[in-house]
Amino acid sequence: MRGVDVSVFNEAVDWAALKAAGIDFAICRTGYGKSNFDENFQRNVEGAHKAGLICGAYHYSYALTPSDAAAEAAFCKGIIERAGVLLELPVWFSITDADEYKKRHGFEFTRTHVTNICKAFLENIKPLNCGIYSNLSWLEDLIDWQSLGCRIWSAQYNSEDNFKGYMWQYTDALEIGGQTFNGNILYDKNAQPQAVEGVSAPVQQQPASTQSVIQNILSNARKEDTPAPAAPQPAPAQNAIQNILANARENASAKKSATESASDKIKNILAGVKKNK
Repeated sequence: MRGVDVSVFNEAVDWAALKAAGIDFAICRTGYGKSNFDENFQRNVEGAHKAGLICGAYHYSYALTPSDAAAEAAFCKGIIERAGVLLELPVWFSITDADEYKKRHGFEFTRTHVTNICKAFLENIKPLNCGIYSNLSWLEDLIDWQSLGCRIWSAQYNSEDNFKGYMWQYTDALEIGGQTFNGNILYDKNAQPQAVEGVSAPVQQQPASTQSVIQNILSNARKEDTPAPAAPQPAPAQNAIQNILANARENASAKKSATESASDKIKNILAGVKKNK
């Protein structure tokens, strides 16, 4: 499945054009830090849904400590609850340092510290489904993603995805309808491969369009509705009734014979009594 991620910086998104271009989903920014919300979040989700896309969300982190991340999670969850929107895809905790805020504020760039920050967000965003977004170098060097037990959305602007997680952000220059977006691929192992213009998808995990997914669902439904091969059927009802009646007649005949036999015995006994007299 192909998708984009959007924020307030993507003004007046033409969702119909995105859908027509084969975009299946959108990841919409809720906000950033502990108190800054994205004013277009609700509008973006509703616009994407109206055009037939499914949605997830992401929150850009400025957390310097696990407690900061916990506060960000509570803030993010509140934004989603107040918007009252349905999210079919996970909420993503975006942890990078694109503007070097962390570097300027004495951030501890260690694997343990960064992983603990991720854990704090994941724990406090519950019960919402959540994953981690980061670039390839952070995932390789600074995040113990295996210990987190969540889905991973990796960013690597390249023709191939070296991480192959749940989702791959492969470009920040996807042009559709005169607008530029971050381009993403959401993997589906069970779907058929679909070529993405200008991108070589990984061999083992291939993207699939929403149409392909729907076709697979309908195909499975048809298989389930198809009757199983017929087992040997019992005789028609008429034959069964005739058999029952025949058995009943046989039983009745047997009873009659038994009754007649008893009568003959009684007659013989009485005849013997008369003779004795």
